[in-house]
Amino acid sequence: MSEIVNMPMAKALNAGLRAALAADEKVLLMGEDIGPLGGVFRITEGLQAEFGPRRVQDTPLAESGIVGTAIGLAMRGYRPVCEIQFDGFIYPAFDQIVSQLAKQTNRHGGTVSMPVVIRVPYGGHIGAVEHHQESPEAYFAHTAGLRVVSPSTPNDAYWMIQEAIQSNDPVLFFEPKSRYWPKGEVNLSESQLGLHQSRVAREGTDVTLIGHGAMVSTLLQAAEVAAGEGISAEVVDLRSISPIDYGPLLDSARKTGRVIVAQEAPENASVGSEIAATLAEKAFYSLEAPVLRVSGFDTPFPAAKLEGLYLPDADRVLDAVDRALAY
Repeated sequence: MSEIVNMPMAKALNAGLRAALAADEKVLLMGEDIGPLGGVFRITEGLQAEFGPRRVQDTPLAESGIVGTAIGLAMRGYRPVCEIQFDGFIYPAFDQIVSQLAKQTNRHGGTVSMPVVIRVPYGGHIGAVEHHQESPEAYFAHTAGLRVVSPSTPNDAYWMIQEAIQSNDPVLFFEPKSRYWPKGEVNLSESQLGLHQSRVAREGTDVTLIGHGAMVSTLLQAAEVAAGEGISAEVVDLRSISPIDYGPLLDSARKTGRVIVAQEAPENASVGSEIAATLAEKAFYSLEAPVLRVSGFDTPFPAAKLEGLYLPDADRVLDAVDRALAY
């Protein structure tokens, strides 16, 4: 019998990390203020007290050092999980991630595994300052050798963090921080999907809405409004950004004939751009309109008081729906 509990994503991640630590003594957590404080967002709250400071380690404020140390630990058989405190703080570790972590397995002809997870709270909607609300996932999706995922629900967060830790490849685990607090059902007994499977979050027939992370909630809001106007919108949650599970995306595109891809990140050279190009290539004869993109603007993330203008909302998605249906 399935055990279902209701909890926010922050608690689901905490529970998933606890389960991973309990299941394998080689799992280690590393990051700034993740010990007694439990991290800025309290994702690791209570874990150092339960598993000790050797397995839940506070680190210096040096992201390059955190990831570099994790690479060495992985080469010695450990499974380190690094926390980057905020999305914009990942750049000091960029060289370690894309030049070293992503390439070690290939560099050693497959004889060396890199089971490193890098947790990245990302995205807007929290009214924070510069370097605290960015969406840098495309940088890492572009890098061969890295897996990139982002849960949108507490249930996915609980299972995907455990599956990421079990992976023998490095995983960038992007956590939509605006979704840390809303509650949702978590099935503690079994996972319904694998780490890299996309899912249909809402069935529909007229238009397909595709997104990941916090954007899935926005797309579901837009779909609900559209339903009141007699438009049936299907919502597809990517869950995995690299690799992308295109099966459900293509099935939905061929069914509805109209597709909108939405993201908080800027549009230029983005995950949404790649999806739009792939669907236009592989579902061309099924499409009734161009694949449209809704995104953040191609500017640095603005001051907090302007984030509502920058971030895509349900109205911007619905505007794209109207444009798609007009063809």
